[in-house]
Formats: sequence, C-alpha cells, structure tokens
Amino acid sequence: MRDLGMVEDDEPVRNQFSQGMVIKDGHKMSKNRGNVVSPDDMIARYGADATRMYSLFAAPPDRDLDWQEDGVAGVSRFLSRAYRLGVKHAPLARTANGYEVIELAGTSLKLLRKLHQTTAKITLDFEGRWHFNTCVAAIMELVNEIQAADAQLAAGEVSAPVVREVLRTLALLLAPFAPYLAAELWEELGEDGAILRAQWPVSDPGLAKEDELEMPVQINGKLVTVIRVAADADSKAMETAALAAEKVQSRIAGRTIMKIIVVPGKLVNLVVK
Repeated sequence: MRDLGMVEDDEPVRNQFSQGMVIKDGHKMSKNRGNVVSPDDMIARYGADATRMYSLFAAPPDRDLDWQEDGVAGVSRFLSRAYRLGVKHAPLARTANGYEVIELAGTSLKLLRKLHQTTAKITLDFEGRWHFNTCVAAIMELVNEIQAADAQLAAGEVSAPVVREVLRTLALLLAPFAPYLAAELWEELGEDGAILRAQWPVSDPGLAKEDELEMPVQINGKLVTVIRVAADADSKAMETAALAAEKVQSRIAGRTIMKIIVVPGKLVNLVVK
C-alpha cells in the first residue's frame, strides 16, 4: 500500500490543536528536554496516514495530546486492516447495480444501519464540534462491524450493491483522516475521478434508526440489568419490560415499589423499600 506523504494544506488542522499541548513522557515536548518526536520519523516508520490519524484521534483539540508511539502503531494496524477488508471485497462491489431498501434484512440491514449512523455522527461533528477523535472512533466501530460480517460477505450473503455502498462510503469517511489509503481504496472500487472531489455521503435517517434500544434498569439508582425495547416504546411499555426482567423480579420480590421513574429512551429506575 503506497503512502505518498503529507496532505498539502495541514495548517487548518494544526490550528485546531492550538489550545492543547503535545505531551511526551509526562512533559511538554521541548528540545531542551530532548523529548521531541520528529513527524518525518513517524511518517517514515508508520506512514503519513497513520501519523495524521493518530494525531486527530489521540485527543480533542482543547485537550493536551499525550504522544504514544504505540498509539501510532495501533492506528497503522487499523488502517491496514481496513484496507485489506476493502481490497478483499472490492471485486464484488464493482459488480453492483443498485438495491431496494425494502429488501434489506439481516447482515445487509445491520451493515447499512451502522454505516448511516456513522455517516450521521461524523457529519454532525464536522458541522461544529470539530472533535475528530470521536469521528475516528466511529470509523473504527464501523470497520469492526464490517470485519464481523467478513464471513457473510465472502459467502455472498450480502448483495453486491450493499457491499459497494458500505465500502464506497467507508472510503469517503476515511478521506479526511487517511487521504492516501482512501484514494487507493477508491481506485480499487473502480470509482471515477478523485475521491477528494466526490460528494460527501448523506445519512438516511430511516436506515440509521434502530428498531430496538438497550435500556438500563436501576433499582434505587443502582444498575441491575439492561433490557431491549422497541425504539418507539412509550413509558408504559418500558415500565412493563423492566418489571418483567428476571433480575428485576428477583430483587423486588417481597419489597414494596414506592415509585417508578421512566426517562423515555434513556432508563427505568425503580424506587423500592
């Protein structure tokens, strides 16, 4: 995998980190302390993409960045894994012709849901927060989801159009953080033109929406269990599901429920004595 060097315009990115310091070995980087890390050395060892992505991932712009070379190596391994997955399934993606959302189910639906959730999160962060570390974390979660479905992808259980949608969007999401890897993946997918000129992906709220949510259940403010309820469940449905949970029933047996606090979409708390 080629790594062609640093992006041409890094100044806006550097400015985002102006509020925090770069720390190494417990101290601010300084020539006097001899703890300065040369970007050229990191690029030569791990590549420009990994060095850049680690810098964006290690800390938000208003916090000190504790420089860890092992962290750069970890990001390099992650990018290699993402690239291998993309190259492995690119031949199938190149045969795609489109798909109907209503036909999606199982692994296909799971992958696209995670894809559109990730796109929505990164787009929102780009629009104001500029906390690139959470963006990179979201991309890592997406790649983990793709990796988990690797066997189904290889077995042809996921249609070519869905594979293309997933890999094409993954390349676009990677482009601001690892532009050289993203460009090579873009070429592997047979896409026309330069990736940096491609339109940013748009999240579909319908695909991003979960059918079910995990809901913590507390007793007197302490977590007892986690239940799954329909995403559109009302307070009564949440209360009923919480009371039906086996761990909840065992802990309230013989006790009096004084109050049930339901925070829709968040949690259920039983106050008992």
